[in-house]
Amino acid sequence: MDEKRFDVTVEVVPPVGGDTGPLMRVLEGINGLSFNGFSVASNPVAKPRMDALSFCQILQETLKRPATLHVTTRDHNRLSLQGLLWGARALGIKSVLAMTGDFVPLADEGRTSSVRDLSLPDLIGMARESGLRTGVVMDPFTDPLRLGIALKRLKEKVDAGAEFVVTQPVYTAEDAEIIAEAVEPLGIPAVLGILPLRTFRHALFLHEKVAGIEVPESVRTSMEAAVDPTAQGVALTRDLLAVAQRHFSGACIMPPFDHFEIFHGVLPPEVERAV
Repeated sequence: MDEKRFDVTVEVVPPVGGDTGPLMRVLEGINGLSFNGFSVASNPVAKPRMDALSFCQILQETLKRPATLHVTTRDHNRLSLQGLLWGARALGIKSVLAMTGDFVPLADEGRTSSVRDLSLPDLIGMARESGLRTGVVMDPFTDPLRLGIALKRLKEKVDAGAEFVVTQPVYTAEDAEIIAEAVEPLGIPAVLGILPLRTFRHALFLHEKVAGIEVPESVRTSMEAAVDPTAQGVALTRDLLAVAQRHFSGACIMPPFDHFEIFHGVLPPEVERAV
């Protein structure tokens, strides 16, 4: 792998409602740590949150770090997506993460509908044409069958113009290395997704209930046996970050249930940053 800059981003879910104060105070508490920017989710698990574009702008203005905007085909039609992308460019957003978005839960389908009148390749092309650096996501399966399917889908996204890829969370060095090797021939930077574990129940929930995430049995066992599971999760995160530095172009760390305090055990203090 070529020696290139390694970027660490912190994923943030905007607040419910219009008050950014509590979340911004928490983020100000980690702003002295060493990371490069934020990645802002858009209505994850198909539940309403503050508009991601607005929160990107607030983050950039207040904390002076770049924010990557998540954009989904689920929530907007073609007209709205084009306007959103142009608006992002005008507000100084330089990169977006294009995705279809989580499916609307069955319980909500009677009052919430998905749009999806634009394909994901079309959204990628639209984002590129709007002058935005455009990334996509990838499921981190490592068994041959599902890895082959994930790579086929990723190649279609690259052919449509995707410029980097962020994996869903990975939990072992072996899996991370398999994915890095598999993605390398596509010629785009790969960012390792890392979601720190807090408890054994958290690991079990992710493994059993969250699509696209698999927590290997060895990791679940170590969390169950740990005297301090949160410390065990922090140690695992540090190990994965070291693996990412060897094999990936960056890492995107996703705080579990908004527990941003975990970053103090993962990231070193920032020595100096130009603002």
